[in-house]
Order: sequence, then structure tokens, then C-alpha cells
Amino acid sequence: MNTALLVGSTGLVGNYLLGQLLLDDRFTHLKVFTRRPTGYQNAKLEEHVVDFDHPRDWGHLLRGDVLFSSLGTTLRQAGSQRAQHRVDYTYQLDAAKAAAENGVHTYVLVSSANADPDALVFYSRMKGELERDAKRLPFQRIRILQPGILAGSRQEPRLGEKLGVLLATAAGALPMLHHYRPIHGRTVAQAMINAALDETPGVQTDTLEGVFTRAGK
Repeated sequence: MNTALLVGSTGLVGNYLLGQLLLDDRFTHLKVFTRRPTGYQNAKLEEHVVDFDHPRDWGHLLRGDVLFSSLGTTLRQAGSQRAQHRVDYTYQLDAAKAAAENGVHTYVLVSSANADPDALVFYSRMKGELERDAKRLPFQRIRILQPGILAGSRQEPRLGEKLGVLLATAAGALPMLHHYRPIHGRTVAQAMINAALDETPGVQTDTLEGVFTRAGK
């Protein structure tokens, strides 16, 4: 691995991932595509502040070895399901399509537990649709991680998510609810890097336990 591409670098997982990639000598060049400046300064960082509504303006720049995709928003921040779908589904799929067309061979996507294109819950259905359509792209290797509730420091605190972490932590203490325990964004980021370095061809999807395993926890 030489050149890593990152879409979504200012969220919880993306910010941890950006920091880890900059410190990882196995990646000598990092191209970041973001909606706002990251604030990072590093010799191997190439930052592109882009308008994700216009992929034709920047899609040709998605050239490298692996695309990490961790872009996302909340319903509250987006303002509507339609707007959230545009960020979490359309923007990420557009980036993946461009990378595949440019010959990028590995795609690593952080999705969500319970992702299912037939789910009744909007968020789970949206994530499932993205997984389904991303799997159809001609990457040599596709890695999808499905963590549950995420823990860690965000640039934009989310009260609902903090409450969810507390409840999930309590539930995770019970053996029968172990799989609901929260997972730190730093752990997910490390799992994404480990997944990218796995040279097994084809599609692999990791649930919560798989995320911990890939991160070496």
C-alpha cells in the first residue's frame, strides 16, 4: 500500500482514521476529500476541499491503492431523510464509483450494525442500500465494517448518541446483550486499516465482533 484515499475525515471514525493513517508508514501518501478543512498539516497529506454534489469536478483525483469511506451525518444535522440519504448514500457511492473507475483496487467502508436494504428503519435501510450497491463495483477487494454505537470524542457533540453509549454500555455488561456494547471510533479506524491490508480477494463484511478482531482487541 502506498497511496490511501479518505472520504469523510472530520467525523468520529474519519478523524481517528486520518490521524492513524498519517502515522502509518505503510501509507506514504494520503489524499483526503472533505467538505471542510481538516486542520492537519503533514508532508504526506494532500487535502481536497470539495463539493460532494459535483463529483465530476473531483472524481478524477480519486487515484491510489485504497479508498477509505467514513462519510456520514445525522438526521438532525441534515434536516431531512432525503438530505441524510444524499450524504450517507449518494456522496459515498459516487466516490466509490469514481475510485473503481480509476483503478483503485481496495475499498473499505464503515457501515453500521443491522444494515439491511429491506429494513423498516430508515437508517438501517440506507446503510444496507449502500452496502448492496457498493458490492457491485469492480474493486478487487471490498471490506465492510458494521460497528454498533460509536464512542469517542466528536467535534460536534451528540446528546442522543451519548445516551445511547451509556445504555449500550450497561446492556453490554449482560452476557446475552454483549453484542450491543459500544465500540470506540479509534478501534474502528484501526480495524479499517487492518482490513485494507488484508490481501484476500473479494468481499468481506465484519460485524461488531469482527471489528474488534481486526483491530486486535
